[in-house]
Formats: sequence, structure tokens, C-alpha cells
Amino acid sequence: MGRLQSGSLRKGQSVARIDHSGGLTPAKVTQLFTFQGLARDEVDEATAGDIVAVSGIDAGIGDTIADAADPRPLPPIRVEEPTLRMTFSVNNSPFAGREGKFVTSRKLRERLFAELERDVALRVAETDSADTFEVSGRGELHLAILIETMRREGYEFQVSRPEVILKEVAGETQEPYEQLEIEVAQEELGSVVELAGRRRATLKDMKYREDGMVHCVYRIPTRGLLGFRQAFLTATRGRGVMNTLTEGYGPLAGAIATRELGSLIAWEDGTTTTFGLNAAQDRGQLFLNPGIEVYEGMVVGQHIRERDLEVNVVRKKHLTNMRSSNSDIAAKLDGIRELSLDDAVEFLADDELLEVTPKAFRIRKRLLTKQDRDRALGQEKRAAEAAAR
Repeated sequence: MGRLQSGSLRKGQSVARIDHSGGLTPAKVTQLFTFQGLARDEVDEATAGDIVAVSGIDAGIGDTIADAADPRPLPPIRVEEPTLRMTFSVNNSPFAGREGKFVTSRKLRERLFAELERDVALRVAETDSADTFEVSGRGELHLAILIETMRREGYEFQVSRPEVILKEVAGETQEPYEQLEIEVAQEELGSVVELAGRRRATLKDMKYREDGMVHCVYRIPTRGLLGFRQAFLTATRGRGVMNTLTEGYGPLAGAIATRELGSLIAWEDGTTTTFGLNAAQDRGQLFLNPGIEVYEGMVVGQHIRERDLEVNVVRKKHLTNMRSSNSDIAAKLDGIRELSLDDAVEFLADDELLEVTPKAFRIRKRLLTKQDRDRALGQEKRAAEAAAR
């Protein structure tokens, strides 16, 4: 589908497809359509200026369909390369297969590769594992829209934390940068400037407005934007406005701490209780309400410290003749933070996965049992010590 720039195009005409590298491939127009509003009409001939749909030619974005006798290419349309990637894999949690309609690796593969036909900025690659695929896109929002679309279609799967795609340019490793535009109240500017500085952002412009707001323009590594939105909304009490625009690649900005607090992890399988959640809420901010089924290794909240902590949110109060069965109602829970898809993707740590189903989002550890996590942590420490020697 495209616009006919010059000449005319006829049904049954022999043409040449010219790709980005200038290669010629002979082809023939088998059907030709023009558009009247939303309707598509089949015609025998179209002239310059018409928007046409052509069948019989295997063409890609930016290819030119030219006269076979005088093939002259048009300037190619270049789609910008992806900047972030995630892994999409089959759900293997204890709740796998309960809520999704499409749960197998074959269905997941078919859906991801079908998306390539509609989304020219998306990239999908197979990995060493048959049930895991690497999906690359243009930022967190691009990938989050794909996740939400698949979830609503009935797919059940799990995704990893987004990571930036690095490039080698003239022998130097470079990372993607974005232009970040922020509008905040003057009294909240200090905390925002500090937050942006910790994420290696460089201030390009700042303007004070008469209404008490400040407009700031930053150049920031895409890595620095991972998890930035939630921290920004917290610092501005939900009143700040931010927008981003891709700015290209540049030198590595250095280490960036995008996740400063650990996770609260469910200690065992069961259903969350008010009593168990009330005991755990002093340790951090909870993500779940009472009556939610959880499994060992599932993330139920954010810890107030850097390290992870296991908590028992399914614990019940043992009743005696000195305790009323209604006494549990007296326990009050402070603000439960219910995560949206964007919030959950931002919250993910490197050792966590997001379980996506048509009915729920669940953050979980890659290794569900505490013994496995402790063993893996010990191996990482020994490997780091050996490398330092």
C-alpha cells in the first residue's frame, strides 16, 4: 500500500521492486485497488497521486515499485531502530494455564511474528530456548502496548525487565539517549533536578513561567528513564508532566541506579489475609489486598531497604477463648498500591519476571524458593571475588 508518485499503474503490468540496497526483483501486479473513504475499490488503472493497494508483489517498508523498463528508486523510508528489548516467554509459574486462552510457545511465537506485519518498528528474535523470544521496540510504552494488546486477546506469558540496546560506533560502545521535557511547580523543582541528576541527565534548557511552573529540557540516557516515571510522580505529588523524544546514540553515561529499594516476597503459598498483610506493611508498601491467592517467590510489595525480604502475608490469627473471631477486622491496612502494567514493568528488577494473564499482573522472582535464590547469590559473590583476584 502506498502513494503513486508518478506515471500510471495497471493491473497485470510487469514492474520491478527496488529494495533499500538497490537490488531489483521482477514482479507483476495481479490486483490493483484505490480507496473511496474507508472502502476499497478494485480498478484496472491508477494514476499519479492515487493511494493504491497492490497485490502480487512481496514489498517491504521503503521499497520502490518502479517501471520494469525504467526502474528509478524513490528515497527510501527508514524506520528508526529499536532502543529497548525484553524477553517474552511461556508462563511457568505455579499459576500457569489458569487464566489464559493461549499459553503454549507455538501460539506465543505465532502472535509475536504476526505483529511484525503491522508494526514496522518492532523486532522479534528467537533465543536458545524454544519457549523464549527476544522482543525489541521503541521504548517502554511501545512494548507495554504490545503486552496489553496480547493480554486482552487471551495470551498468558511472562516478560523480563527492559534493557537498552547498545551499539558499536567506530569501535566505541554507545547507548541510546532521549530528550526529556518536564513541567513542575517551582517548589518541587529541587527534588526533580536531584532525581534527574542521579540518572545522568544533562540540563539543556530551563524556563520559569508566570503561572509558577518551570519547564526543563534534559538529555538523558534511556537507561535513566527505566523506573523514572513513578519516582517523578512521587517527587511532584502527581502534579508533574513529562514527555520524551528519542535523540539518538551517544557515549555510555556510566553507572545508573534505577532501582534503589528491594522487594517484599511471599514466604509460602496461600491466600493473603488482613492479619498477615498488617504485620508486613511496616516493612514497606504493599501491592495486594486481602483475599488474593499468592505463591512462594511472588512479589507482594516494595521493601523500605535495598535488600529483598521474605514476609508471610498468608498468616492467620489463631483464635482462642480470649480472642474474638471478629478481632481481625480491627487491623487496618495503609494505602495499598495497585500496580498498573506500566508500573509493574518499571518496578521489575533484573532477577524478576512479570507474569501477564488476561486477569492479572504478578511480579515474581525468577527463582521462586529462598534456597535457590541464596544459592545463586552465593555463586555470584564467589564469581565476583574470583574476578577481583
